[in-house]
Amino acid sequence: MSKLLSKDNKEALVNPLSKDNPVLVQVLGICSALAVTAQLKPAIVMGLAVTVITAFSNLIISLLRNTIPTRIRIIVQLVVVAALVTVVSQILKAFAYDVSVQLSVYVGLIITNCILMGRLEAFALTNKPWPSFLDGIGNGLGYALILVIVGAVRELLGRGSLLGFQIIPDAMYEAGYINNGMMTMPAMAMIIVGCVIWVHRAMNKD
Repeated sequence: MSKLLSKDNKEALVNPLSKDNPVLVQVLGICSALAVTAQLKPAIVMGLAVTVITAFSNLIISLLRNTIPTRIRIIVQLVVVAALVTVVSQILKAFAYDVSVQLSVYVGLIITNCILMGRLEAFALTNKPWPSFLDGIGNGLGYALILVIVGAVRELLGRGSLLGFQIIPDAMYEAGYINNGMMTMPAMAMIIVGCVIWVHRAMNKD
């Protein structure tokens, strides 16, 4: 049990949440952060989907790492990721069709997500299955955390709601408050991500 929760394993799980966050520190996965964060619900679903796929693709590639020829490792990684993406996509269509429609092609584009492919190359190919699985969960949750923050800000300021429930009271609208329509535009997602990166780096100066 102590080996499962060793210092290195804890770091693999926890560091991507802040210290080595894939979006804030490595500036990866920005495209989908702009595309699926106009509302909180699709941002949460996308974050969870990437977390599941990153964790299990890391696990599978780590299990196969000693049998994969170096020349075709990228092809093998893409096949594993594509299979997992297909499974997740079908589950979303079966149980969360409305969200699946909102996410559109971006679920399929998880195959080319640079966070996912980067962890396979940098970690899963050179580490054992359990640490690789934890690394996948950590990086997926780190990515999901940023999507949730951006999605919450954009929906709250752009629509006055969170998860479809009105948060800003009618009294404020009657007093003259107007939703910021610009928050629904991808450009505002870039600005918000930039602000989050700025705050994170200001709080974590070495």
